[in-house]
Amino acid sequence: MEQNHSNHFDNWESHRKTCRELSHAMASRAGARVSLSKRTSNLFRTRKETEAKKLDVRRLHRVLEIDPEQRIAEVEGMTTYEDFADATLLKGLRPPVVPELKTITIGGAVSGLGIEASSFRYGLVHEMVEEMEILCGDGTIRICRPDNENADLFHAIPNSYGSLGYILRLRVKLLPASPFVKIAHQRFPERMQFLSAMEAVCTPGPHAPDFVEGVAFTPRDFVLTTARLTHDRDPVSDYKGMQIYYQSLRSRSEDLMTMRDFLWRWDPDWFWCSRSFGMQNPLLRRLFGRWMLRSSSYWKIQSLYRKWKIEERVHAIRSALHLPIERYEPVIQDVEIPLEKASEFFEFYFREINIRPCWICPMRPLEAARNWTLFTMEPGALYLNFGFWGSVRTFSEGATGHFNRRIESIVQDLGGRKSLYSTSFFTEDEFWRIYNGDAYKKLKEKFDPRGAFQSLYQKAVLGH
Repeated sequence: MEQNHSNHFDNWESHRKTCRELSHAMASRAGARVSLSKRTSNLFRTRKETEAKKLDVRRLHRVLEIDPEQRIAEVEGMTTYEDFADATLLKGLRPPVVPELKTITIGGAVSGLGIEASSFRYGLVHEMVEEMEILCGDGTIRICRPDNENADLFHAIPNSYGSLGYILRLRVKLLPASPFVKIAHQRFPERMQFLSAMEAVCTPGPHAPDFVEGVAFTPRDFVLTTARLTHDRDPVSDYKGMQIYYQSLRSRSEDLMTMRDFLWRWDPDWFWCSRSFGMQNPLLRRLFGRWMLRSSSYWKIQSLYRKWKIEERVHAIRSALHLPIERYEPVIQDVEIPLEKASEFFEFYFREINIRPCWICPMRPLEAARNWTLFTMEPGALYLNFGFWGSVRTFSEGATGHFNRRIESIVQDLGGRKSLYSTSFFTEDEFWRIYNGDAYKKLKEKFDPRGAFQSLYQKAVLGH
């Protein structure tokens, strides 16, 4: 017990020391542009190189303290969800919403929005946060809660992507965990049946499952997955090696996984994107699985692919050889659509985008959702998150962003919202109408008057 108390004390002392150093570094830069130096990123939009000074936040990667009785965690902003979840599971607890990929950080999931199969119960990641410690553009560190003098900043951080301040520490609510998770898969040949079943299982009540999600494999093949915490000790499935989780959805009606493996069921194959890297080939999987079956590995390869402009080089070679060039537009998006409009979105999706499979995750904002400044949604209403990550063949070399622009337009027509972690094509006027530009401008003037951080539009659309 003394050793545990000593570790907590050391963690907090180290945290405070790092925060003082970051505050001083920020204050001494006299209005210079600042960006983060960090280990991981899960952004998919292209970022331009800037002259911004780098602020090294890599030391802020620890779970500072867990209070099992109060079910509260104090955690630094750059802590990955893998480390965060592992620390809580040791105490028999879990974060209420654990985004799908291990390298997503808790600070990133709050400032950039995080969702998972428990979101129909607990909303987005930020809705389970009680307090944040924010480093602002002038070097001031503000303690932000929904009921203190910095409540306006607290409510503006979700969907701000570090444009108003950087999250140094968070106080997060926790929930009881269990050793295992029991999973059920149900297949539907028609989208209205699937949507009706999803709405039914998401109805609040004592018998509601702990997790709900779906996958659309084709316009005639939908799978609804529900999962519950359990202490059952039957043989468990393992999808960290030769078996592929998403393929099991169509071949099994029931499954059992350890709690930890369930949280990371999508990570070894980056949902199903491992096929783009050859890692669904049994031979390659056996040879390289130990190193490759992790989302961070695919992310590094993807980043190098973009950095080295591989596609442009291939096109140049094919053009020199007078070979035909097939052009594709990357379409990597997550959008939230009101349940009652989901069928219309499916129609559009399979007609114009048709990336298969497509992930569908239900989400119900909590009552406090009306207070979030930059991502307003109707409290208590059920939304479906559609996640699709691939490319669509285009026949026009000059039509940059055509399909992504179509998605943005349809999402607005249906009363939905689009996540900003990926490429956006909004005009500036349109962007600020959607993301509460009047309120954002006032907050920017208050908390970053010297413009140390790029604006949200500069980050999300211009790629700065």
